[in-house]
Amino acid sequence: MSRVLSVFLFYIKARGLKVKTVKIKAKVIQNDTGVFIQVPVLIDEKNQIIQPFLDFILKLKRDGKSQSTINNYTRATQWLLEYMAANPSGFSTPQNMFENFSSCLYSGTISEEGLDPSGLYWLPRSKQVARIYIYALSHLTDWIAENHKLTSMNPFIKADSHSQRLNYAAWYRKNKNDFLGHIKDKYINLTVRYARSIQGRRPLGKQIHDVIAFPENLFEEFYLNGIGSALDFRVALRDQLILLLMHGGGLRESEVLHLWIEDVLIDPFNKDSVKVRIYHPEDGRAPNNWRGRNNQTTRAAYLLEKYALTARNQLNGKKNVGWKNRLTDNKDSYLEVHWFPVEFGTIFAKVWRNYMRCIVCIERNHPYAFISFHRQHLGKAYTLNAFHDNYRRGLRRIGLNVSKSNGLSPHSHRHAYGRRLGRAGVEPIIIKKCLHHFSIESQLVYTTPSIKEVTKALTGAAEKLLNLSDSNEEIGTPSWQVLLEHGFDDIDPFKLFTGKNPKFGKYK
Repeated sequence: MSRVLSVFLFYIKARGLKVKTVKIKAKVIQNDTGVFIQVPVLIDEKNQIIQPFLDFILKLKRDGKSQSTINNYTRATQWLLEYMAANPSGFSTPQNMFENFSSCLYSGTISEEGLDPSGLYWLPRSKQVARIYIYALSHLTDWIAENHKLTSMNPFIKADSHSQRLNYAAWYRKNKNDFLGHIKDKYINLTVRYARSIQGRRPLGKQIHDVIAFPENLFEEFYLNGIGSALDFRVALRDQLILLLMHGGGLRESEVLHLWIEDVLIDPFNKDSVKVRIYHPEDGRAPNNWRGRNNQTTRAAYLLEKYALTARNQLNGKKNVGWKNRLTDNKDSYLEVHWFPVEFGTIFAKVWRNYMRCIVCIERNHPYAFISFHRQHLGKAYTLNAFHDNYRRGLRRIGLNVSKSNGLSPHSHRHAYGRRLGRAGVEPIIIKKCLHHFSIESQLVYTTPSIKEVTKALTGAAEKLLNLSDSNEEIGTPSWQVLLEHGFDDIDPFKLFTGKNPKFGKYK
């Protein structure tokens, strides 16, 4: 083999790996302060940590990347290391190896006879998953190459005309939705003219999909006889509150579990209702004007100083509660819950008062509002897994099972909230505010006609067409030029290629 230009290739060859790598969770201590970082690490058959990968994961953690992103990098790296271990001397360059690895993601490694001499026995991955892995490994090997003065496995090359068009469309869309886009360079960036040597196959294009909302006609029964029929009435109250926040307030299930008791306030405009605020788990302002020893005011500092706890979005395993939103409603970094209809706020206030009576005598070593009532975990913070179990039991009590395709899942309540706003004729900019979306385009899935609505519209149009035919009226057909000027909003919303003044190709 020619000179090995990759740290990973050198590592595999030096250690002679023959088996799969193993992923474990580890606490990494980097100094003498006592602070540790919990991250996934990969070890070989000699129980040695694969150091280049650990260094990169620590960088991702410092950059604030989500746990799902880190998991994608981990899975992709495991697959690459397994492939390299099974093919230790079959390629002339790292680039050649990466090309063959990428091909195996799509095709698998099993022959038509059902054999695989390498011992991997991979099944084909979907285009979407393979593209995610290629993207992750490209960034990983770029970082390793930069830090060790080596050559990347997937370098940039000059893009062909097709790739340049796609790069330009992506660049334009990002610049258009950027808050500070108006002060940036309006001309095409030089990086648009380059693309990865291996980009991965493009997945099938998809229209704005029809989000499946929780059926409104089932909500009352589910609230009263499903979730509300738990044997422990405290469990019923807690889960009903969570259900109200999702279905009547449009919150994600992960956002709900970050609620603190101090975040529920009496509505100044309606004393029978409440204002609910969900603060960012780390950057949100601490309650009651608290200030730490070093004058900090964030919730991360409050949790650490008062409870010796880490924010839940930074934990691993079952205790982790993610945080997806990048946009907050206030400088104190919180999301304001907007009840719709407003009666949901009144119902929440009544249930909340009963719930407070249940937990006031329970010892808690945390500030979170929703707690466990299980005898082995009494008073501990409620977990997503426990809520999913109770949600499933609630559906079974009314003869249903969890089904995302039928709208019977926790996230479908957020879709029901968005659909309700759309059907009520609420302006898109208001829907964006209610759903706390970063871009106004994000709520298009809630206003796009459902399959049922499309079928109903086409049925009505067909009847109208038959009536026109019966009346012997001539049905005209507009010219293609007229169609190009006024149509295609669904497939070309930014008018890059169509319309009276197409934007694509008009730059210098």
